[in-house]
Amino acid sequence: MRAPTGHQYPLRLESEGSVVTAVITEVAAGIRALEVDGAALVETFAETSSPPGAAGIVLVPWPNRVADGRWMLDGEPQQLDLTEPAKGNATHGLLRNTGYRLLEHEAHRVLQAATVFPQHGYPFLLETTVQHELVPDGLQVTHTVRNDSARSAPVAVGAHPYLRIGDVPTADLVLTVDVETRFLTDERQIPVSEEKVAGTDFDLTQGRRLGDIAIDHGFGGVRVTDGRSRQTLDAPDGRRVELWADENFRYLQVFTPPAFASVDGPRLAVALEPMTAPADALNSGEGIRWLQPDETWTLRWGIRRCQAPSSDFGAHLPSIKLGS
Repeated sequence: MRAPTGHQYPLRLESEGSVVTAVITEVAAGIRALEVDGAALVETFAETSSPPGAAGIVLVPWPNRVADGRWMLDGEPQQLDLTEPAKGNATHGLLRNTGYRLLEHEAHRVLQAATVFPQHGYPFLLETTVQHELVPDGLQVTHTVRNDSARSAPVAVGAHPYLRIGDVPTADLVLTVDVETRFLTDERQIPVSEEKVAGTDFDLTQGRRLGDIAIDHGFGGVRVTDGRSRQTLDAPDGRRVELWADENFRYLQVFTPPAFASVDGPRLAVALEPMTAPADALNSGEGIRWLQPDETWTLRWGIRRCQAPSSDFGAHLPSIKLGS
């Protein structure tokens, strides 16, 4: 029986005394597994399953949601297919169920491509690639998007990894998110306003234990230092996993489902989703990149294992639930 996520591409790199392995999927160019020296850095799901909670998939040509699947292009209404019918949204772009074409596969990397063809609500032709490349401390992901349309096309990119640190319970990990704002949303998780996080319960810049919070929010003002943003998970034993992204990714979604369907059964998990635009960006225009005909956009992010300074761990606030 074929896997629901298509062909599985195993990757392996032995370098600098470490062994890094991963499994990348044909469908949605997804990350199904990533380990450094046998310790998982992402939530893994079974080969016989579809990605639970969109785990590891690529989000193009928009991340997150479009309200009613409806937006305006040069004064003309555009109607996308509703892929989140319960909330009346189009969600996670147009490639989440697409099988990518294999371009190159080596022991430590795989390069895949997919086309976004003109369709309901998105009358543009895009050529995209995704390269997953192992490095000594983790994984680097490189995206390209080329506009093959005759006119400029609105584009945003995102990804949907769920991070972990080996067998450490997610509830015991400390999440640090270096952002300036968060989006307030309606009941369909569509932004209605934006506020500063400093001094609020949503300020995660000093670290919060994941067992003490429940959250599904978009954040803006992602801080970039030396060309990269950095969001981290810290374990009590000093291990750290970092989600990094280049300066194109100025938005982040944080999601902590209490019953993620992992290979070990339902468990608390945490998705850290780098995004170049927030939810409903086709309507707000915020973060949208208008690619000119024949223009190519290249952007990168990754996941790495690193050691946390001992003074970083344990900056906890009282337990709260971070609701919408």
